Order: sequence, then C-alpha cells, then structure tokens
Amino acid sequence: MRIILLGPPGSGKGTQAQLLVERYGIVQLSTGEMLRAAVAAGTPVGLKAKEIMASGGLVPDEVVVGIISDRIDQPDAKNGFILDGFPRTVPQAEALDELLRHKHLKLDAVIELRVNESALLSRVETRVAQMRERGEEVRLDDTPEVLTKRLASYRSQTEPLIHYYSERRKLSTIDGMMAIDEVTRAIHRQLLALGAVEPKTHARSAANAVPAKKGAKKAKAAKKPAKTAKKPAKSAKKTVKGAKKAAKKTAKKTAKKAVKKTAKKAVKKALRKGPKKVTKKRAKR
Repeated sequence: MRIILLGPPGSGKGTQAQLLVERYGIVQLSTGEMLRAAVAAGTPVGLKAKEIMASGGLVPDEVVVGIISDRIDQPDAKNGFILDGFPRTVPQAEALDELLRHKHLKLDAVIELRVNESALLSRVETRVAQMRERGEEVRLDDTPEVLTKRLASYRSQTEPLIHYYSERRKLSTIDGMMAIDEVTRAIHRQLLALGAVEPKTHARSAANAVPAKKGAKKAKAAKKPAKTAKKPAKSAKKTVKGAKKAAKKTAKKTAKKAVKKTAKKAVKKALRKGPKKVTKKRAKR
C-alpha cells in the first residue's frame, strides 16, 4: 500500500499517518528524516544533499527523489509506505510518478484531509492562550501568526496537487474536522473502496478455512475406525458362512457314505440268502 496524505498544517496528517502505520504495518516516510538519515549514512545522494545544505541552499527535487528512491528499496518499506511532506509541488509529484513507474510500483491513494482554516486558527489561538495562562512555554512555530504564513504557503504551493491527483483519479477527500477516530474510519473505508486493503470478512474467511479443513480431516479420520470395524464383522460373517457350507458338505458326504454302506450290506445279505434258498428247493425236487 502506497499512500500520500495531503492537507494544510494542523489538519491531523501526522496523527493519521501514525495510526495507518500501526494498523497496516507500513512505514511513514518523512522527507526531513530521510534527508538526515541519508546524510548520516553517507550515501552518494546524502553526501550531495549535505554539500548543498552546508552552503545554505535548498535541496533540489532530483536529490530528494533520489533519497526517496533509496529509502523505498529498503526491506521495511516492502509492505508499503506513507509519504509525509512530499510531494509539495506539481513538479515533485511528476518526479514521484516517474520514479514509481520506473520501479514498477503504483500509488494506491492520495488522501486529502480538508479542514476549515478559520477553525484551525481559532484552535491555535485558544491553545496558545491556555498555555500562557498556565505559564507554559509556547513553541515559536505554534502561533496564529506562523500558522497563517504556513497556510498561505500551502495554498500557493501544495493546493495545485489536489487538482493534479484529481485529474488522475487518485484523490479522495476526507473531512478533517471530524473527531480523530471518525477520520481514521473514513480513511479505512476509502482504502477499502479503492482496493488498497482487503476487507476483514476476507481475512476472517481465510482464517476459518484452516480449522474447517482440519475438522474435515478429523471427520475423515473418525470414519476410518468405523470402516476398519466393518472389516472384522464382514470377515466373521464370511467365516460363519464358510463353516455352514463345510458342515453341510460334511453332512451330505457322511449321509451318502452311510447310504452307500447300508446298500452294500443289504446286497451282501441278499447274496448270502439267495443261493441257500435255491439249494433247498432243488433238494426237495
């Protein structure tokens, strides 16, 4: 999942970026942090950036894009990333598109957190007033004056990106004035609609598929003993049938033998009696 969060200062981009990181296991890429990390690591692009910054110049887009290119090649960015603070201008957006195309990657979504600037200024004024009442130190960059300048800079430089990504059908606008959890839910729904994340039902079905398969295996295994139990019964039946057949055969054989023996005795007896009678009759004559 590769996302860009757009919105003016105070719109809650940093808060939502952290929540997205925790929920989806992706990394948040801040251009400032990436520049510092590249300089510290002494990479070729980092050394070039260091030289430019040392002379007081602004790091050109091609150097920043080079640092982003190195960063998204790292293993922890494999699942995706959220770009924070980049792109800020249309030329930077075009350079990013070219980089992703070269790496055969695509941008999944550009989420714009739309806020009411007057409400933001009012919030900052209230917060600063409360901090001063409590005697707390107020950050120099957290005043209505600084916010007014930053909002003006956002409108002139970054707002054109809304039109740029809208033309490419990448832009999704969320009401950033809602409560934090409501904004988070709205972003999640939008990511689901874009197909950037899988629905929970799909994940649940996939999780349930494993126990179901195991259950089927158990049922199959349970059937095996029953099938095995049938074999002895079948074998016993066969044995009884064989025994009956053998007994019948033996009985038949015995009876036949007995009849034959009786018949033989009768013939012998008849033969013995026959000649004697004939002799007596002949003697009378």
